[in-house]
Amino acid sequence: MIIGQVIGNVWATRKHEDLSGSKLMIVEPRAFEGHRQPYPVVAVDLIGAGVGETVLVVSGSSARLSVGSGNKPIDHVIVGIVDQVDLPDREVGPTS
Repeated sequence: MIIGQVIGNVWATRKHEDLSGSKLMIVEPRAFEGHRQPYPVVAVDLIGAGVGETVLVVSGSSARLSVGSGNKPIDHVIVGIVDQVDLPDREVGPTS
C-alpha cells in the first residue's frame, strides 16, 4: 500500500471494456524523509476521492481483487482517504 496525493483526473473515452465506468485519477506517491518519491500512477478510484486529497492506494493483485475479478487490467486502486499520518517525532497531515 502507498500513501499519495491525487493530483489530477484521466479522461479516456476509448478504453478496455473492463474499465468502462471506472473513474481514473493521477496519484503522486508521498515522499518521506530518507525515501525517494516514485513517479505518479493512474489509479481506479473506488471511493470518490478528489484532487488534492491524500489517499491510500493498493497495487498489483490486491488492486485487481479490490474491484471484484482478478482479471481486470488494473495496477492501482484508491481504497481510502487519509485523515492523518502519525510518524515518530512528527506529524504529517493531508496538506503537508
